[in-house]
Amino acid sequence: QVQPVESGGGLVQAGASLRLSCVSSGRSLNMQNVGWFRQAIGKEREFVAAITWAGRVSRYADSVKGRFTIARENAKNTVYLQMDSLKPEDTAVYYCATMSGPSTKDYRVSHEYDSWGPGTQVTVSA
Repeated sequence: QVQPVESGGGLVQAGASLRLSCVSSGRSLNMQNVGWFRQAIGKEREFVAAITWAGRVSRYADSVKGRFTIARENAKNTVYLQMDSLKPEDTAVYYCATMSGPSTKDYRVSHEYDSWGPGTQVTVSA
């Protein structure tokens, strides 16, 4: 069973960068499509970015396009979310989720994912 675990969150000032990591404590991430979602206090969970199992295709929410980059290193069983030019509105708990690949499911939809990590807090101060 794939069990994703996130790390790399923290408290930063606006304009700073953070890199989140997602690994699996169970089976490898290597055949998994991986998505990052986030949930701010009082808001619904929203799609941030996703990458296919082979790393050939990545997609982003409009709110993070050009600032965030998703990448994977299958040799290290790790998927990264590089977050640059952070804004206070990026403050949220960030979740890594996995979906068996290849798949025709909509990677932007949270209920299409099979496994979720516990989340990591990202706080961006003004």
